[in-house]
Amino acid sequence: MQEKFSVEESKSFNVGICVICTFVILFFVMAFSGDDYKHIDKNFYHMNAGFGRTDGLLVGDKVRMSGVDIGRVVGAKLDENYNAVLKLEIKAGLKIPDDSSASIVSSGIMGSKYIEIEPGGSEDYIPDNGEFSYTQDAMVLEELLDRILTIGKSKNKNYEENSMEENNE
Repeated sequence: MQEKFSVEESKSFNVGICVICTFVILFFVMAFSGDDYKHIDKNFYHMNAGFGRTDGLLVGDKVRMSGVDIGRVVGAKLDENYNAVLKLEIKAGLKIPDDSSASIVSSGIMGSKYIEIEPGGSEDYIPDNGEFSYTQDAMVLEELLDRILTIGKSKNKNYEENSMEENNE
């Protein structure tokens, strides 16, 4: 009986050690991978883009042009008017016209958000640490659904009013 107890005790001890090691490893992975951003390329330059709201867009999210990844969001702060100013890291060699726009879009209905750059037609380019003149804020799903419901209610009300007028005639 004594031997069986020590084998069970040994198994419990080994399982406990494995669980503790797993938690320690997870802690270190999460602690040191959080805000530490690795550059997408050794050669890059920065741009700024101001938005009224950036719902769901995070530091580290992608910047795309024509569906191709060209950079990352590397910083976010509030300006004096409480608007979000995002710092974007763009691969060197890509010249973005100064009349281009930056929009916050998502990959599908519940997908992750990223910044899509629509290139303009200007022959002048946004310089390093320059800023986009045209931006479009993130569309919040709840606001979109509210707009759709409002339109539906309005159409339903108009339909009911027209039906009642036809019945009265």
